[in-house]
Amino acid sequence: MSHDSWTSDVFENLFRSRPDPWALADSPYERDKLAHLLRNLPERPVRLALELGCAIGVTTRNLASRCDRVVAVDAAQSALAAARQRCAGLENIVFREAFLPGGFPVRDAEGCDLIVVSEILYFLSEADVAELASRVMASAAPDAVILLVNWTGETDTPCTGDQAAATFVTACRAHGWRRDRAERRASYRLDRLVRPRT
Repeated sequence: MSHDSWTSDVFENLFRSRPDPWALADSPYERDKLAHLLRNLPERPVRLALELGCAIGVTTRNLASRCDRVVAVDAAQSALAAARQRCAGLENIVFREAFLPGGFPVRDAEGCDLIVVSEILYFLSEADVAELASRVMASAAPDAVILLVNWTGETDTPCTGDQAAATFVTACRAHGWRRDRAERRASYRLDRLVRPRT
């Protein structure tokens, strides 16, 4: 197993060969996970949400109904094309192509008060996970919330979901962030981080 981050062309090839490679639109697992994620959004209104790894826009569309603005990011052009089609007519969404962590920060995402990082961290090396955490923290608003979701089953990715989550959480804690929710299900975990109050 390689410990290097997956490259953008891997994801582009996945979405070209299968429009929905992880059955995001219709699997019971994805529906339950999305509902769980949405229950953990901030209780207050969200002005600007940033979604890293938006894929075909299933979560994006749901975030748009709960947030004033959404910036949705993916590395695969094919995924972004499908996401734009799924979210057509929703004027509060902006899509950006970027490969993480190097492509971050993205335009329009400065000062976001919600950052959703769902099922992408374990495609990165642990060093890149830590780098992404640093960049996310730098772009977050003073009252920001970060939501992480990570698959915890068997994987051939650079690190496991548990390793990826632990690396991200540790990087944030080093800067005073705290984890106010840590919830596990049969095959994934959800971690919620809140920015330190100044």
